[in-house]
Formats: sequence, structure tokens, C-alpha cells
Amino acid sequence: MKKIFLGLTVLATQFMFAQKVTGAKVEKVQKEVPAQLSKEKINLYNDNFLKFVTALKSSDRPAIDLLLSDKVKEIVTDDVLKKVKEGFDINKKLEILKTGYHKLMDGSSLPSIHYKYAGDSSKEVIMAVFEEDGKILGVMPAKQTK
Repeated sequence: MKKIFLGLTVLATQFMFAQKVTGAKVEKVQKEVPAQLSKEKINLYNDNFLKFVTALKSSDRPAIDLLLSDKVKEIVTDDVLKKVKEGFDINKKLEILKTGYHKLMDGSSLPSIHYKYAGDSSKEVIMAVFEEDGKILGVMPAKQTK
């Protein structure tokens, strides 16, 4: 009997101190991202990427540093640049396959351009991610998906 009374007391105590939450709303501030990149932005990003490829081809580290974002300058070493250089054929001509925004893990989106080799039917695609001001955040080879 004592156990039943103790159990009911514990339950009654929980109901007495329970609070009713009304009107709670979780607001996630998300920046509006346009569906497509403007022609001016595409030209800016494309020019910067092509300058980056040219500087990578000639191993011009000061020119590469001017094109890289401040966020990644410290972690991009000569070894990283060597791996990027080996990741795709910098001697082939590149053309824009598609443009848009790359969604990051934190929910934000950054402009990106996907490149393919001109006149090549391979599935290899190079993706470049940019900051809004045109600085390069990342370059990564990937497989094309249809």
C-alpha cells in the first residue's frame, strides 16, 4: 500500500510542477539565396578560377594567394596545391558545365561553378566554390551525376 501511495505521490508531484509551454517558436535565420548566379558573378568567378589554374600551372604562389579566400590561405600549403594540381588536368581547356550554390553543412550556401573538360565526354567534373566577393574557397574534382 505504501508503494502505491508513494508512486501516486511522485506522479502527482510531476503533474503539479509541469509547465505548459505555449507559443514557442524556433526561428532559424536563413539568408535568401537566389536560384541562379547573375552573369556578372559568373564572369567574375570564372575569371578568378581561370587565373587560379594559370597560376597553379606556373606554380606562382603569390598569385595563388591573391585569389584564395582568407579563410583557407593558412591551411593551403604547397602540398595541398600539389594535390589540387594532380587532381585534374590543368593543361586541358575547361568550360562551364553548370552554376549554382553549394550547400554547406551549417546550412549556408556559397556560389559554385562546375567545370568540365572542353570536348571531353568523360564524367569528370571540377567544382569550384567561391565567396561572394570572388575569392576561391575550394576546388574539388567530383564525378558528374545525372
